[in-house]
Amino acid sequence: MDKEKLKEFNQILLKMKQDILEETSRLSNSIQTGVSKETRLPDPNDRASVETDASVLLRLGDRNRKLLLKIDAALKRIKDGTYGICEICGEEISEERLRYRPVTTQCIKCKTELEDEEKQMKQKTTRWPK
Repeated sequence: MDKEKLKEFNQILLKMKQDILEETSRLSNSIQTGVSKETRLPDPNDRASVETDASVLLRLGDRNRKLLLKIDAALKRIKDGTYGICEICGEEISEERLRYRPVTTQCIKCKTELEDEEKQMKQKTTRWPK
């Protein structure tokens, strides 16, 4: 991949990272607001609703944390010259795939094969014995 494309993907990843950090800040504020509301709610149903909302926000925060780790890893791959190379087969990942999922580490062929293998393993383990 040429330097201009790498620079472009670097900017895309940095923008993604900034957006996630801003969203994480908003989520954190929402959780704190919900917790402070919860202590003032005498109705158990209202407290349960606030706790459910907080649980969803925590899951979103965890998803964002994992995505931030993937973004940082992709930025590191750009620096060390391995960005856009499939970690399984060593072939170049298509630009179209990288635009769709800039943190990917596998070409579409290898990812599809992995997903097919996972489906087969899941089917084997969920079958009922005869």
